[in-house]
Amino acid sequence: MKYLVADDSKLARRVLKKSLCEFANEDEIAEACNGLEALKVLLQERLEIIFLDLTMPVMDGYEAIPKMLDINPDAKIIVVSADIQEKAKEKVLSLGAVMHVEKPINPIKMKEILNLVAQ
Repeated sequence: MKYLVADDSKLARRVLKKSLCEFANEDEIAEACNGLEALKVLLQERLEIIFLDLTMPVMDGYEAIPKMLDINPDAKIIVVSADIQEKAKEKVLSLGAVMHVEKPINPIKMKEILNLVAQ
């Protein structure tokens, strides 16, 4: 399985990647620092699970979700954001994300997420 972690915060990417590495090999995880970079990575690699921040420069998560699904309709997008407002959650789910979770994600939460999206 191939993963993408897209967040403009290097620290946030590192924390998420560390939790993900409990269940995946590091070489299966690509990184991007904004939505546009994430799209470029997605055009080069077939990524099944995408962890996406909402608030990023250049292209935010809201704009990136439909474009990602145009590239790979089977991708499972998990929005990982500090924005936990119900409106944000509803919007990302309506755009095609499969889940909206609050930052940060620890290994226990990561296992729950991976179990849910692997079904």
